[in-house]
Amino acid sequence: MDNTELIVILDFGSQYTQLIARRVRELGVYSEIVPFHVSYEELKRLSPRGIILSGGPSSIYAENAPHADSRIFELEVPVLGICYGLQHLAYSFGGKVDASTQREYGRAELQVIRKTPLLDNISDQSIVWMSHGDKLTKLPEGFEVVARTGNSPIAAIANIKKKYYGLQFHPEVQHTIDGLSILRNFLFDIAQCEGKWTPGLFVSSEKNKIIDKVGDSNVICGLSGGVDSSVTAVLLHEAIGDHLHCIFVDNGLMRKNESQQVEEIFKQHYHMKISFIDAGDLFLRKLSGVIDPEKKRKIIGETFIEVFEKEAKKIGNVKFLAQGTLYPDVIESISVKGPSATIKSHHNVGGLPEKMNLKLVEPLRELFKDEVRNVGKVLGLPDKMIQRHPFPGPGLGVRILGEVTAAKVAVLQEADAIYIEELWNYGEYDNIWQAFAVLLPVSSVGVMGDERTYENTIALRAVTSTDGMTADWYHMPYDLLGTISNRIINEIRGINRVVYDCSSKPPATIEWE
Repeated sequence: MDNTELIVILDFGSQYTQLIARRVRELGVYSEIVPFHVSYEELKRLSPRGIILSGGPSSIYAENAPHADSRIFELEVPVLGICYGLQHLAYSFGGKVDASTQREYGRAELQVIRKTPLLDNISDQSIVWMSHGDKLTKLPEGFEVVARTGNSPIAAIANIKKKYYGLQFHPEVQHTIDGLSILRNFLFDIAQCEGKWTPGLFVSSEKNKIIDKVGDSNVICGLSGGVDSSVTAVLLHEAIGDHLHCIFVDNGLMRKNESQQVEEIFKQHYHMKISFIDAGDLFLRKLSGVIDPEKKRKIIGETFIEVFEKEAKKIGNVKFLAQGTLYPDVIESISVKGPSATIKSHHNVGGLPEKMNLKLVEPLRELFKDEVRNVGKVLGLPDKMIQRHPFPGPGLGVRILGEVTAAKVAVLQEADAIYIEELWNYGEYDNIWQAFAVLLPVSSVGVMGDERTYENTIALRAVTSTDGMTADWYHMPYDLLGTISNRIINEIRGINRVVYDCSSKPPATIEWE
């Protein structure tokens, strides 16, 4: 992003790297994550105010341990090393790291030995979060120990003159009580940032960039009604007006009344050019008899592209395709961790540019999900849309286990609508990252009136998360679960049992397919 204040985070593979970036941005300073092997020339081009070295799972002396270009220190900007980052910083200046006889994980009490710009205003015995097996045993020249814990005699180091600092603990996690204060000290007192990066600044800057890039060409945008595509569409519309053409493909797998709600908000309120395509019958025909989850996803994805491409050809002078790509997607594509196993394929319109020879416009590619919501507020989107839970591209197709039929879709739409309605009624919706109902291919015995029934089961899923990469099951109030269960069983023919999913991610995924 064009910004005079930039903090670069070198990613050494820590599970907390994205969290560091989020914390820095929460404090009003723009940050970017780059792989540890980024070139010195690229770092110089970025011209950061400061550099943060992330943690990581490696040992600094291991054969394939990640090492950054030593010339990064020639940039003469403040550096903060966290966990492995501390060890890398010390190693780079002649320090020594050894395996610890006693590993340190979890909470520890930090004793501040000397006040420094980094640990200013930090209590002498603050609680911090440790996660390391190696430890620094010899200080590099020019550094001093400024804090310790019971198990780590060297828990924080500093070269105040060069503005190089290292922490053996993780200030970015909420368990480190004064973590935000430590990061604030680094950003504002040491790196001399001003903290002017806001959602409003992003909107004005991004609109100018869109205008410069697009000119008088037309842009097509796949609108789903979800947070990402909605914010993308409104931002583009404010920048280029009628040069934006949105396409909404109803695949027959949407939530109850979703198509009508999207049409009402965007066509009537924002006066956008939108093509609404009812392709439900086509999708259901192609899904007939298909049970395998991955096949279902691929069929839905390919059919979406087919329908979208056909409609897009009706619009003239189209040179750009807008997508709601977010920063975690970008980070994942350049991750230090390398290729990972495919858990399940993701459905988006990423295959369209190759088929249609279009250039991409991705105005949200620098933002995390919570930042997208804040941008949505600046743009005036209604709260119910901004706070909407994530919804998968294949829709209810991956929430109906087994074959997808029109009858099953209708049952699940009703059950899901009751579930979400009651979450709103009880004031629980905003406490949950994602909640939805799943129709199981399981029938069980029940009793309704004086008759025996043998009908279907609905599973309710609700999780808390920050980014969807990990998630905990939500501890739903019992009386609310009872209300939801009673309504679903009483109001929907064909359901006689409701169960609640109390598994976390990992080992389970959030979606069932």
